[in-house]
Amino acid sequence: MIKDSPNPPDQLFTVRPNLSTETLLVNDSQDLASISDIATHLAFEIDGAQRNVALGICRMLEGVQLLVDKALDEAHPTA
Repeated sequence: MIKDSPNPPDQLFTVRPNLSTETLLVNDSQDLASISDIATHLAFEIDGAQRNVALGICRMLEGVQLLVDKALDEAHPTA
């Protein structure tokens, strides 16, 4: 068997070096919005305790989204 590289990385995913804080935060914000949409859709497709869990995930995502948005505003104020 031939190895793809002499020393494969310890992790599967990495973040490209030299990305700006703004780029990272904008991508995080977009990913959080997408995950929130998925969780919200799921919450209205199910009932009972599972719905409560999905709604809880939505609320947690909203809090994280606020933190990312605040960090983005502080890193790169718009005006």
